Amino acid sequence: MRRRRPAAVALICSVLLTPAAAAGAAAQGVRGAPGAAAATGAPGGSVPAASAAPAGPAASSGGADPMSLPVIGQSTGTARPEGCAKPSDKGTERTPWAQTVLRPEAAWQLSRGAGVTVAVVGSGVDAASGVLEGRLALGPREYGPGGAGRDCVGHGTFLAGLIAARRQDGTGFAGIAPEARILAVAVTDETGITTPALLAKGIRDAADGGARVIAVAVPVPVGGEDLAGAVRYAGERGALVVAPAGPDATSSGASGGQAFPAAYPEVLAVAGLGPSGAVSNGAGSKGAVSNGAGANGSGANGGVAGTEAAGPDGRVDLVAPGDALMSVGPGGKGYFTGSGPSFATALVAGTAALVLGYRPELTPAQLLDRLKATAYHPGTLLPDARVGYGTVDPLAAVSAMLPGAPAAAAAPPPARAGTPVAAVEPPAARPGDGQAVAVAGCVFGGVALVGGLGYVLRHGRRRGWQPGRWSS
Repeated sequence: MRRRRPAAVALICSVLLTPAAAAGAAAQGVRGAPGAAAATGAPGGSVPAASAAPAGPAASSGGADPMSLPVIGQSTGTARPEGCAKPSDKGTERTPWAQTVLRPEAAWQLSRGAGVTVAVVGSGVDAASGVLEGRLALGPREYGPGGAGRDCVGHGTFLAGLIAARRQDGTGFAGIAPEARILAVAVTDETGITTPALLAKGIRDAADGGARVIAVAVPVPVGGEDLAGAVRYAGERGALVVAPAGPDATSSGASGGQAFPAAYPEVLAVAGLGPSGAVSNGAGSKGAVSNGAGANGSGANGGVAGTEAAGPDGRVDLVAPGDALMSVGPGGKGYFTGSGPSFATALVAGTAALVLGYRPELTPAQLLDRLKATAYHPGTLLPDARVGYGTVDPLAAVSAMLPGAPAAAAAPPPARAGTPVAAVEPPAARPGDGQAVAVAGCVFGGVALVGGLGYVLRHGRRRGWQPGRWSS
């Protein structure tokens, strides 16, 4: 019998370990599956967990390819014989790749940005598309004819859609924060060019208008005390300024220099990512345009003209999808495409609105820290020179409990009837832990069984295998 004890222990262990090994292999398969993680190509191979499968309308092959849509850029250059941007007559049923990566629907269970005002400081915002119905307020126009609802370039309207567009029937497109309010502040000339002085006025207008998030659509190559003071003023009024780390690229890919107000430490500086995961400023894409001089070869209002496009040569805090994005434009219900850091800025501004919708008590500094702390960090020393603290993550930014941070002041709103929401899956079990428990149980169980068998055999032989009796 003694020779058979090891075999008995092995048999018992094999029975106990087989389910644990199978569960461990399955868990490893889930965690190691490429799927959406490989497709998104986030920096450092790190991909938002929320990107595993998009919620809401599935991506469809129907409708127009986003790359075939008409292009909207940050500015139009020195000459535009066709005048202002024409309405688009093209639609698409597809869910844009940026939504598939960021998957804001997962955060909509907690916040959709309701009650939060996001200012778009740029070329104006046209309401013709209807995706901002009841949630668009028109601020002042600091330069040029008309009001802030006139958008000759189309760029401001495009960004407002990325931030807060409601989902329309027949398409997967929606803004990051589809219940946020938009405040339009126009600071550019007819070609999309602005100056530090005009930009400073626009930021102050946005803060005075109650904006909690200020998305700067067009950066300038130089700063100044007036612009720096406007950024500080916005912070004192409770607003976080989000701005591109550089202007959108030209078709030649020219780059260089810092961009303001992103160069100021109080501002959240954003760079763009392409579908491959590489940092991109839109160079060579269909959405790239020249950020040339304004009318008469100078900047708007006779000030500093725009520069050639720059990549993220200055400080970068976060990155977000910025290439081949899809959104609405001026004059109608059709869709456009565009590329560059300014478009990534809109996605980060929308995420900030989601956070404030759930955590309205946050100060601008706390909001800035939360967005950086919950980003999908690259596998490098932080902040990384190219991607800063990583890719913005809407779900984590809204829901994560950070050390020392107060609990959210707002209770999660109930899901609306008929509205698809994404279930937040629990983290995958670690197979190593389950196997360790199984092995330990196997060892202790085997020892106890062998010891018991030895006791029975030893005393059985002593009694001649006769039943034992109780003795008093």
